[in-house]
Amino acid sequence: MHLVLVEPEIPQNTGNVARTCVMTATKLHLVEPLGFSIDQKEVRRSGLDYWQYLDLQVHPDFSSLEEANSQGRFLYFTTRGRLRYSDIEYRKSDFLVFGSETKGLPPELIAGSEYTVRIPMVEQIPRSLNLGNSAALVLYEALRQQGFPGMT
Repeated sequence: MHLVLVEPEIPQNTGNVARTCVMTATKLHLVEPLGFSIDQKEVRRSGLDYWQYLDLQVHPDFSSLEEANSQGRFLYFTTRGRLRYSDIEYRKSDFLVFGSETKGLPPELIAGSEYTVRIPMVEQIPRSLNLGNSAALVLYEALRQQGFPGMT
């Protein structure tokens, strides 16, 4: 599987997602600009001693990621998503795309996509789930559907 963070801003969230990716053999893609340096000790501390095992690719922009992976299916996770995350039949070649903590995904990125996906939440509170929690929740559902390949 592939997990994509578009312009992440908080190093601790990225470290948390990185650790989840390591423990699930999921490739992490970071799309620049990043709100921090991936060499910062906060990211490495969040990833603990797992960072060296991370399958990581950094892309200068989203179009570079798409061009390099034109055969993949991109699923865009947004509070404005049309589909519920639990209604998707995930494929092991899917790219699970999440936006930054404060802005989410750019509207132009998801415009016209048939795969805008949401995690159900109450509407009364003008907030959303933490990025790391959202990524883990969706990734584990995708892996569950695939029988947790390579995991015990």
